[in-house]
Amino acid sequence: MFRKLMLLGVCVAPFLFSAQEAGSAPQPKVAVIPSVGYAWRLAKTPSGITNETKNYIKGLKSGVDVSIGAYYLLNGNGAIGLKYSGYFASSDGRLTVAGPNGQNVSGFVSTKDNISFIGASYMFSNFKEDTKHKLFYDISLGVITYTTKTGTVKGTGSNVGAEINFGYQYALTNQIFIGPKIGMTGGTLSKMKYNGTTVNFGEEEREGLTRLSLSAAATFRF
Repeated sequence: MFRKLMLLGVCVAPFLFSAQEAGSAPQPKVAVIPSVGYAWRLAKTPSGITNETKNYIKGLKSGVDVSIGAYYLLNGNGAIGLKYSGYFASSDGRLTVAGPNGQNVSGFVSTKDNISFIGASYMFSNFKEDTKHKLFYDISLGVITYTTKTGTVKGTGSNVGAEINFGYQYALTNQIFIGPKIGMTGGTLSKMKYNGTTVNFGEEEREGLTRLSLSAAATFRF
């Protein structure tokens, strides 16, 4: 699904923007785009678990999403740069698990999750056009990293990741735009380290990191 959305974005983006030439006035060459919003992880919740566990996992499947991209504006409507995004979620609750002697053990646990992405990015926009209504999309490829901590147990893992965003902004000035942005960040882990010990996941046990985000974004041009 994520790959299809990226391919669709690449194919249709050239038709979303005007091909008019920019005016003779000097144009800013750098754009910095920070954003903050909310995101939802799209991995399925495991079946056959208790309601307590479901509620606990639900708390980790949505959280704060932040990002920042810095771009050098090329001639025309393209730009290249670097992109960072981060996802932060936490959950508290009482979980029940089977102990080594077969008896159920219940206890209060607290987990903090962080998913970070950093990579090279390409952006296509109509920032140079003489209009108050700005559109852009960006595609990034890089490294996605997952960190989860429950009590004294810390798990980490990383892999190749990708991100795509579409945004609409209104130009307050020639240098400052604001508006909503929708994005998707994708990646999967086949192994993680827990307190230094590597655990390999089976095909059906892989950690899905894909998330959908909705944010408020601002563009500052220099």
